[in-house]
This record gives sequence, structure tokens and C-alpha cells, in this order.
Amino acid sequence: MGLVHVLPELPGPAAWRTGTAIAVMLVFTMVLRAARRTTRWTTHRTTLWTTHWLAWSLLAAIAGAGLTAARAGARMAEVPAADREGQVMTLTGRIGSLPQRTDGIGGVEGWRFILDVESPAVSAGAPPRVLLSCYQMPLPPRAGERWRLDVKLRRPHGLMNPRGFDQALWMLDQDLPAAGSCRSKGQERLSASGFSVDALRQSMRDAIDRQLSERRDRRGAGVLAALSLGDQGAVNAADWALYRDAGVSHLLSVSGLHVTMFAWLAGAAAGWAWRRSARLCLCLPAPRAAMWIGVVAAGLYALFSGWGVPSQRTVGLLAILALLRQAGARWPWPMSLCAAAAGVCAADPWALTQAGFWLSFVAVALLMAADHRADPGWRGALRNAWHTQWVVTLGLAPLTLLLFQQLSIVGLVANAFAIPLVSYVITPLAMLGALCPPLWTLGAWCVALMNAMLEALRVLPLAVWHLPWPTPWAQLLGLVGGAVLAMPWPWRLRLGGLALCVPMFWPVIERPAPGHLDLWLPDVGQGGATILRTQGHTMVFDAGPSWGPGSDAGQRVLLPLLHGLGERRLDLLMVSHADQDHVGGAASLLAGMPVERRLGAVPGGEGCRRGQRWTWDGVRFEVLWPIADGEPGEPDGAGQRRKETRRNAGSCVLRVEASGRRVLLTGDIEAPQEARLVREEGGDGLRSEVLVVPHHGSRTSSTVAFVGAVAPRVAAVQSGYLNRFGHPKPDVVARYLAADALLLNTVDCGAWRWRSDRWSPPVDDCERATRRRYWLRLPPGVRPDLPTLPSPADLPASVPEPDAADVVPPGVPP
Repeated sequence: MGLVHVLPELPGPAAWRTGTAIAVMLVFTMVLRAARRTTRWTTHRTTLWTTHWLAWSLLAAIAGAGLTAARAGARMAEVPAADREGQVMTLTGRIGSLPQRTDGIGGVEGWRFILDVESPAVSAGAPPRVLLSCYQMPLPPRAGERWRLDVKLRRPHGLMNPRGFDQALWMLDQDLPAAGSCRSKGQERLSASGFSVDALRQSMRDAIDRQLSERRDRRGAGVLAALSLGDQGAVNAADWALYRDAGVSHLLSVSGLHVTMFAWLAGAAAGWAWRRSARLCLCLPAPRAAMWIGVVAAGLYALFSGWGVPSQRTVGLLAILALLRQAGARWPWPMSLCAAAAGVCAADPWALTQAGFWLSFVAVALLMAADHRADPGWRGALRNAWHTQWVVTLGLAPLTLLLFQQLSIVGLVANAFAIPLVSYVITPLAMLGALCPPLWTLGAWCVALMNAMLEALRVLPLAVWHLPWPTPWAQLLGLVGGAVLAMPWPWRLRLGGLALCVPMFWPVIERPAPGHLDLWLPDVGQGGATILRTQGHTMVFDAGPSWGPGSDAGQRVLLPLLHGLGERRLDLLMVSHADQDHVGGAASLLAGMPVERRLGAVPGGEGCRRGQRWTWDGVRFEVLWPIADGEPGEPDGAGQRRKETRRNAGSCVLRVEASGRRVLLTGDIEAPQEARLVREEGGDGLRSEVLVVPHHGSRTSSTVAFVGAVAPRVAAVQSGYLNRFGHPKPDVVARYLAADALLLNTVDCGAWRWRSDRWSPPVDDCERATRRRYWLRLPPGVRPDLPTLPSPADLPASVPEPDAADVVPPGVPP
């Protein structure tokens, strides 16, 4: 199953025919083997038995791959056609998830939820399920309600950065063929919620909110909802960052420990009641009845709490163990665990792509392999708890680093008090609060106590350890070393496991050679951000946009990328101007990494001015604009457009030269500044191999004279998917193509890397080209069957300069 998820394309008819033929041959061969009970079978029994199981294994692999590919093809077929993107459709359906509060631009309250679309709209071409973001709704939405909404659809698409979150894969896993945004008009609730599991979950979440509304404790309410309902979206982004840094985020989901505890409590209560009836005990012994009632209770709790991967794994494992006990069989633990994993993957083939799947199963495998015998009494219980935490922490450390590129050093201490507090106090209070609501208030107090203790730990020096991306061979050695460290073996062998972890914990950091430049243009959506690295220095030019409270490009994109590259500090943070799509992530960068110098629109930084120069490791940097501080050179006007124009006009422009190859970073300068730069530099002064296109490809920039003066080999655009400005504009694209420039857009390319010591085709360095998967759209030119950009010969002989209306569109945002 897992092999299907690394394919660039789903299998075609030829692959299906080949797989079917091999499966038929295997079945035919095994039938003949079973029918021939001869002396040869007795003589060569071991060989035939091995061949028999190899054939069965190959057949199971073919069946699993075929099932996964078929389900993937069915889900991909539900994705709306590209020509439907951006169109407004009227959808009618029921809300199929717990709506999550979200804040829009200006603090406008919004909601995110899944809409199960009714069949008439699906027959007309609408996807069956849509992830919607709606603002200014007439009534707060509730799970199970029926609504009619005017929706603008878009296909699954997310930011694509090295080892970053894959939004398209997540939507595929959640069976969400499309996302959409609601129009402010055309929102109508048709009927209230009926009876459903989601409606019951909604009622319980509303009860939690009502109980804690007097204390205005949304943090406590979010944690209680996450533990009782599996509503992880109720926990805000700041709290998730706290729990992740403290190494306790695994406790805030409905984990296997919670499901097992619930099953044990339900089984114990059922066994006690069962023994009170002699007739029931004659029908089925009380231990067996308690066992099956506990399994059923675990399944119901897992279903009520959202049916996450840890819950699926636990329910599957409990069911398999119950079946084995009922049948009188005793399988070794590896077989039981593999059977549970196979069951989870059969139900959800995309579970293999989730970090929770691997963390859950590896943790259980480590505990079973350690096979620690607990001593009696409370001291034995404490020693057993400490041993369990120690084994899980050591064994999962390499896997955690591999999945998240960070390791909580204070995690062992944090988990020592957080595990018992969450598992035996907060989670029972969260569940029992449904019967006695005041218990939720007590649970919120416990959450506040836990948060205070975790915040005290997080501020300690080196509380979180970030490591660069290790090489594949170092990852493999680290995983083996972590398992060896967790085993109950002699310390000499464990020290050998620690030695295996050294290449992963102390990887070699790749740096440019003297005189060369390594440039990263990350995918930050509609905004600007660039990372420039020399042999011994690193700077960030622009910090990307802010998407809302606690979410920005600095936190979600730039810091993980910098940590993955092995950077521990920034020599310079330079922000071109104060627009939110360029400065939005600066605060997160300043908080997450030491910064030696600030330049431009950074809080506390010095202003940019023409003539600023410096040299790092043989690479020359020079500021070309603005001419003087506070001199944007724009005519006065009125309103927001004038303010935006003045900010854009004052953008810092940076030229970088490494080994005779130039890069030009332009911010959001517009046509007047481009004309002034052309006059000031003259000749080949602006000529650069790489140009980050001004103002994301707006008509207010990229005049013919400027494009001709720069004459870029690569023109890179950073814009958002289906952005409301329409960047880059078609006529701007035509100008660059007419100048024989290769136009790259982070929407199609993802993050792009350029190195001054390499001459590879630029498209090959796109993240979407290196991470080729069947659910991802590739940049034009990577595959021959994809449409390519038009050649300059197909364009008009001359492209006119923009007129005044194009430079400053009246009443239209840039």
C-alpha cells in the first residue's frame, strides 16, 4: 500500500493488466501446490512451505496495492475540473463536522466546516464533500444543520516547501475533494440538525462552552473538547505550539491510552453487573462478556471522538486480542501488532502518510519489546511508569526528529507530570462532565495548571532542540539506534545504539563554497520571502505574509526551513516595506531565532538607502533603492490606495552578485521607481540572471523598459493560489516571455532553490518537481504531457507599455 503513495502517477491500464495476470498466476500456482500431496512435498517440505508463504505475501502486496490505487483513483475522480475553480456554485447540504471558529481579515469571525453536499448538486458536477470557510454568517453553524450556500470552489492545493505540510495530501486523506469560500450573500439555514453522531458531539461541545463561558476560558474549553470529542481544532495555535515545544502534544489527541482506559472502565463495570445474573453467566462467562463489552465501548468512544488513527489502532488491536482470546489462540505480539496495522491500513490506506500512525505503532512495539515486569506496590507502579516513559522517549527520539525536525529536551520532565495529569485527571473530568457539568470547571483549572507548568519549562535554555535535515543513511542508522537504546539489553549494546544515532543528531551542514550563493525562494502564498546563504552568513529578505492570529509565514515556513538547513541565527533580516504580505512573519522570526542586524521595515531596524554595501565570503550585496530615506517620489493622493502606493514606492531593492552571476530582489516597487532605476544604473547595471518579479506580477510594475534592462534568465513570481488580485497579470507574463525569460511561479513550482555554482535547468529545482506524487500538480515543462508556457515566437512582436490606468488602477487593489 505504501508504494502507491510514492508514485508520481497512478497505475494505468497496462499496470492493472500486469498486476491482474501476476495475481492469477500466483493463485493458480498455489492451487496446484495444495493439490499435489506427493513424496516430493514431504522431502522438500521446508522449501515448498517457504515458497508458499512468499507467494501469499506477493499476492497480498498486489491486492493491497490494487485496493489502494483503486481508492486513490476514485477519490481523485471526485476533484472538480480546473475550469470550475473560481466559479460560484450554489450548494445545498448538511454540515458534517464540528464547525471551527476562525478569524478573518480585520478580526471578522468566521467558521470552517465540512459540508456534505446533496446528490442533485453532485450529479451536476459538484464534489460530494467540501471544506468551507465562511464569514459573516447569519447564524452560528452547527453540525447536522442543512444549509444553502453560494460557494467559490478550488481544488486541493497548499504551500509546497521542503518537508513541509502537504495540504493536498491531507485533503485526500480526509476525503475532501475540494475547498471553498462562502460568499457573504446567499447563506441560508434550511433546517436544524437531526440525530447523528456529529450532532451529539456538537451538543456536548456547546455544553462545554456554556459551562466555561463565565470564566471565558477558551483555552480550557478547547483542551476538554479535544480530549472528550477529538475536536483538536478547538485548541488554538498558540497552545499547540506550547504543547509541541514541551513534547506533550500527543496527549491532546484521543490516544490509545485514553481508549484503553475507557475500555477497561467499561469492561470492569460490565463484568461487575454481569456477575449479578446467574442466567447471563450461564450464557457467557463474565470475563468474556466484560472483554467484548469493553471492545464495543472502545469502538463507540473512538467513533464519538472522531475516529483518529491512534483510536483506530487501539480498537483494532483490542478486537484482535479479544478474537484470539476467544478462539484460544496465542499469537506473538509482533503478529498481533502487524494484524492491527494491516486492519488500519485496509480501512484507511493514507494512514501510512500520517506521523501519528508511525508514532503510535512504534511506541506500542517498543513497549512490547521491552517487556518490563512491574514490581508490586506503589513503588513498583512508579518505577514502571518511569520505565515506560524512558523507553518511549528514547525510542521515539530519532523518529520524532525525522518527522518534525525538532526534539523537546524538557519533554521527559514535562511528560512525567503531564501524562498522569491528562490521563487520570483531565480526561476523566472531560468525559464525566457530560453527566456533571461542574466537573468541566475543575478540568479547566487543571488545564490552566498544566499550561503554567509547561510554559515555565519552555522558557528554559535549550528547551527545544532543532536539527538540520539528516541524510537518508543517517536517518536509517538513527532509527535503528533509537530502538537499540530502548531495548532491555546490556549497556554496552545500548551505547552502540547511541553511536548509531550520532550521524542523525550531528549531521553535516551543506554550505556554499566561498564566493558562491545559495538562494531559496520559499512558497509563502501571496507574499514575498527569500533566504540567501553564503559560506558563513545567512540573511532573509522579506518575511512573508500573516494569515491570522498566531499563523504567519515566519512561523510555518521560514523557521522550519531555516532550522532544516542548519541555521541557528540570522546575520541580517531585511524587510523591503511594511505591507503585511512582506512583514507579516517578521515577529515570528525575531522571536524564534537570534538576529544580528535589522534593515528596512523591521521593528527597530535602520532604513534602507541607496549605496549601502557589504561583502560576505566573496559575495557582494548592494541596496539600489530607495534613493534616500523617506523619499518614495510618489504624488500625493487620498485614501488607502495612496498609502499602499507610497509604501510600495519605498521598497528596498537589493542586488546580489556571486561569481559574476547576479540576483535582483525588488519588493513591490512600481513603474516610476523602475524608470528611475533604469536611468540611475544605465547600460548593464541592472542586468541580472535571476529577478524576483516586482509586486508579484502586478500591472503597476514590470514595464517593458525595466524588463529589457534586467534581461533575466529566470523571472520568479511569488503569488497566491487563485489570489484575488489575479497576479501575475497576463500582459506581465507576456513581457517576460517576450524577453526570453523562464517564468517560474511558486504556485506551480513550490519552493525554488538557485545556486550560483550550478547550471541545472531551473524547473528541476522546483519542490513540486522533486516531490512528484500523483496528487500534486507539477510545474509546466516537467512532464511532456503537460502544457508548456508559450514561446516568445507565439507572442506579439511588441508589448505596449502600461498606460496610466494600468499603473494605478482607479479603485482597484494592486
